[in-house]
Amino acid sequence: MHTRGKAFIAGIFEHPTRKAVDKSVAQLHAESARGALEDAGLSVEDVDAYYCAGDAPGLGPLSMIDYMGLRNVRHMDATDVGGSSYVLHVGHAAQAVAAGKCKVALITLAGRPRSEGMATGTAPRNYGDASPDVPFEFIYGPTVVNMYAMAARRHMHEFGTTSEQLAWIKVAASHHAQHNEHAMLRQVVTVDDVVASPMIADPLHRLDCCVISDGGGAFVVVAPEIAASLKRECVKVLGCGEAPKNLMSGQVDLTYTGARWSGTQAFEEAGVAPGDIDYASIYDSFTITVLETIEDLGFCEKGKGGAFVADGNLISGTGALPFNTDGGGLCNNHPMNRGGLTKVLEAVRQLRGEAHPAVQVKDCRLALAHGTGGSIGTRMGSATTILGRVDA
Repeated sequence: MHTRGKAFIAGIFEHPTRKAVDKSVAQLHAESARGALEDAGLSVEDVDAYYCAGDAPGLGPLSMIDYMGLRNVRHMDATDVGGSSYVLHVGHAAQAVAAGKCKVALITLAGRPRSEGMATGTAPRNYGDASPDVPFEFIYGPTVVNMYAMAARRHMHEFGTTSEQLAWIKVAASHHAQHNEHAMLRQVVTVDDVVASPMIADPLHRLDCCVISDGGGAFVVVAPEIAASLKRECVKVLGCGEAPKNLMSGQVDLTYTGARWSGTQAFEEAGVAPGDIDYASIYDSFTITVLETIEDLGFCEKGKGGAFVADGNLISGTGALPFNTDGGGLCNNHPMNRGGLTKVLEAVRQLRGEAHPAVQVKDCRLALAHGTGGSIGTRMGSATTILGRVDA
């Protein structure tokens, strides 16, 4: 179903905590939901649809709808594709609104991996014996970081990408994070700082990896008539795309991601091209995630990502493609190891002109948010959303 202009994002909220030792996961969801609804000028009574993913406790939407007192829900979605879930939910909510299933959809994310001492990236991620890949792969000890490291090493082998080029992605994120009072890492770093940081999984250094944080966030997708009735500036959903990428019976190419397909769908639906995008929120679990995604979305040729991101080309006010102006997962936060939702939030801020003045993109009219779920080294999901100002 074509959804261009048939739905709007009316409210957003990013939970300010980065370590929630005194809050439950359900409470983080609820506080984020309240913040997004207040930002939109709506209440729980207006919500008739609720979306969450695997981070929601209990029975997912059933538990959270009850906990948050959402009495008028008539549509729900608990699609879980990891970190890409919440970008994918933008498209699913827009489709539901366009089909008349709902008028006010609330999407929330929350988690406490930092408080729970999760060793994100370096500990094996076992999805349980029921997962069909476990008997074949778990005996080799895969972890998140070493799977991404394999992708980085392969990209280097194929295209001559260097550690210094990857480091520029972290440098750009740090330039933006210095202006975010809530960011976990606010210190500006250099390329030398990144490549001199401890090696975690060759060729990825510590500063090539995202932070581990608690927290959460939420946003509200509404029908056009609801958007028109609100005093809050709303952002138009122009195009959405989603796609999986798997191991293809062992014939996998580690140098590209599912963004190759999800981006194409989103651009076609929005009727725009990569060159039209003023700002991009790119999932940044690791620096290699950003580099491959930028290529696959068409911002540069495959294999040219290293040169594209170098020399500050991702820094707002300096480069051709300002990205992750809140500091992203590399410096700001990565709640529940699922950073897709925060990518939507910063894209909305940019379009509203509400990003920090030091990183606000001048006359930002079109923004892209992209989420990555799973692992680019194994099976993954990609979701891309293109958003625009009401007059776009």
